Parts: sequence; C-alpha cells; structure tokens
Amino acid sequence: MKKLSVMLLSAFLMSSCVTRTAPVISVKGGKLQGVLDSTGKVLIYKGIPYAAPPVGMLRWAEPQPVEPWDSVKVCDKFGAAAMQNALPEGSLYWKEFYNCPDPEKSEDCLYLNVWTPARKTVGGYPVAIWIHGGAFTQGYGHEMEFDGETFSKKGVILVTINYRLGIFGYLALEELDKESKHHTTGNYGLLDQYTAVKWVHDNIESFGGDPRRITIFGQSAGAGSVQDLVSTKMCDGLISGAIIQSGGGLRGLIDVSTKEEHELIGTEFMKFAGLKDIAQARATSADSLMKLATAFSAKQGMRLPLSPCVDDYILKASPNAVALADNELNINYMIGFCSNDIAPDMMKDAAAGWSLLLEKQNRKPAYVYCFSRALPGDESGAFHSSELWYVFGTLKRCWRPFTDADFALSDKISDYWTNFVKFGNPDAKSKGDWKPYTSGDNYIQTLDIEK
Repeated sequence: MKKLSVMLLSAFLMSSCVTRTAPVISVKGGKLQGVLDSTGKVLIYKGIPYAAPPVGMLRWAEPQPVEPWDSVKVCDKFGAAAMQNALPEGSLYWKEFYNCPDPEKSEDCLYLNVWTPARKTVGGYPVAIWIHGGAFTQGYGHEMEFDGETFSKKGVILVTINYRLGIFGYLALEELDKESKHHTTGNYGLLDQYTAVKWVHDNIESFGGDPRRITIFGQSAGAGSVQDLVSTKMCDGLISGAIIQSGGGLRGLIDVSTKEEHELIGTEFMKFAGLKDIAQARATSADSLMKLATAFSAKQGMRLPLSPCVDDYILKASPNAVALADNELNINYMIGFCSNDIAPDMMKDAAAGWSLLLEKQNRKPAYVYCFSRALPGDESGAFHSSELWYVFGTLKRCWRPFTDADFALSDKISDYWTNFVKFGNPDAKSKGDWKPYTSGDNYIQTLDIEK
C-alpha cells in the first residue's frame, strides 16, 4: 500500500510539474501557454485564435486580424466548431466519428490547434496543416479521429483548423461583392483556410516549426480545399507540399462554380428566407440562418450548393483550368482514395490524370495510393474517410475491433504521411518501393493489412 501511495504521489507530482513547465510563447496577437500530453513528449496548444471572430459586420466578410490580448492565453481547451447541423443519430458517420459529446458550435469559430514535440530541434520541425472534410457543411479540427500525438512523436508538428461552413462560409451575393475591397464573395471558408495557413507560416517558428516546410492535407471537402489552395498564387511560398485524400485530382469528384452561378443561388436563398438585404441577413440570428439554409437546400435538392467558387480573387479559375494551364503550385504532391469510396473509379482516374499532367508539365509526378483495408466490425468496407483512423494513429478511440495488423498498418501509414511532410517522399528512408505514378510506371501504393 505504501509503495502504491508513493507511486501515485510521484505520478501526481510529475503531472503537476509537466503542466507548470509548459512554456509560454509569443505569436502575433499576444502570448500563449500550452499543456503537455500525458507522456510529457508532446506540447499541445488548443483553441488559438487565428483571425477575429466573424460576427456582426464581419459575418460574410474576409477574415480580419485577431485583436491583441494582454495576459497570457492558456490554450487548454478547443475552440468552438463552426455552425453546422448535427448528423442523424445512428448514421454511418455519426457512429464512426461523431458518437461523442456534441461540441460547442458558434460563428466565433476561427481557431486552430497545434501539437508539437516538447523537445526542440535545430532548424525546426516540418509542419502538417489538416483541413477537415464534411461536404463544406460539417466537421471541425478536433473531431475524435484527429490527434497530433502520433505525428509529433515522429517529428512533425500537426495543426488542425476550423473554418466557416455552409451558409456562413460560402454565401455569394452581388451586394457582398460590392462591399469587399477585393470584390470577392462566396469564398469566406476558403479565405479562412488561407488565413490559417498564412498565420501558421508567420508564427510556427514560435512552436519549434520550420515555415519553409509546410504541407497542407485534407480529405473529401478538405481535399477539394487543398486543391483550391494549391491553385491560388496567394499560397505561393507558404506551402511546400500537399496531400489530397478522396476529393481532388484532375476532373475529380469536387469542382467549383463561377461567382455568377453562386450569386444566383445566394439571391434565391435570400428570396426563400424573406431577407431583403444583407443588413437584415446580418441581423438574423445564426440559429435562424442555419434552419433557413437547411430548408433551402432540402427544397432545392442541391448537392453541395454552398462551396467554393471562382471569385477572381483567391481563385482566378477552377482548379482543373489552373492545372491544365500549368499554373498550380510547383510543390510535392501525394493523392489517393479508398477502394470503396464514393466514386472510386472516378477518383482513381482523377489521381492518375493529375500525376500524368504533372509529369507532362516537367514537374515532379505525384505519389498515388489506394486505401483498401475493409474496416472490421461491419460491412462498410474501405469506405470514404475510413483511412483517417490510420493516418492519425487513433484506432484506440474507435468502436471497431481492430487487430494487431490494423495497428501495424496505422504505424506504416503514419510513417508514409510524416515522411512525405519531412522529405516530399512517403517512402523516404524505407525500402523505396512506393514510386511516383508516371506514364512509364502506373504505380499505385495499396494500403492494406499484411495477409
């Protein structure tokens, strides 16, 4: 008993010491203090504001700089998720990723989270910025499948972000276009993502990171967002690599519309909602707008009616047009899909076409993968987004009866992802079996358990 008490006391003192010794750092806006994880090897900063709250007159406005703060901001709690509807209880994705306490939701949602190794290194660690999916209407940066412990322990800083969704992120109106000094409308969520990337580039050295080695990655709508960001010159010099998971490529699943098309949708929404102008819309409560937007989408029967558009500011053309014109960012690329994805044949062709186009343009071709592990526990197979548990090394948080082989696969996949962030090559410092997809070698890396 005495030995147990001493052990418990030692654990408590160690835990207290870990919390007290978490360093205070300075970023644009003020000072932050993080917390160490239970191992003492990973420092976590939760709920860092990267832009001013987009409320009041800033609803449907380009993100603005944060208001500076005087005292040390203790970053031990995640910020609110963007406004969104809850998924139907019992649905596949509710059961898979959202069967947990519903997070706080608010228009005041422009926060990011950083996981960084507690031990510093010369030159700084490479950085991965995660952009969540969710059809541009769902999701947040601290979903249960996301965590930075695995990345940090493998020498990569992980950043996850929130951004405006749905009616708050992608409403386009001529009136809003005229308000904007850049004459942009309909891309507020995408501009949030760009602002977060710029914030990370400008501040990551304070967290021990290397601003010259930043990879952005995302899945589904997050993958479409990644492809949008590599299609804008505004990101030139900010990122060195991109991973596009189940949502991008050449003529892939997700594309963008014109500003004029989005403004027509916005005008129809305003009529449906009985809102005469933007002032009245801004005076409407966020909850009321959510209900109106949900009813509008249901009536129109539109798929992804609120998503990025060509606004002639951050997006001068569609990602397909940008790629075909040889104007995408000249960086390292990895792209892939799941074998039971939403449209796996289309995604395969889009990934292959993207890499072959890069090769034709005398750029480095992409590394292409297919995640093929049929997840245990039901008949869903290797479904859209099923690889996320493996990428982030969070299998223990899932309800599924994962095997030792699943944990081994997760370790391999997280190695591939972190290697790509470090070296621009997912198989670096390994056997070198994963080759780029080229006209001479149509290589696709299969990601599955060893049988």
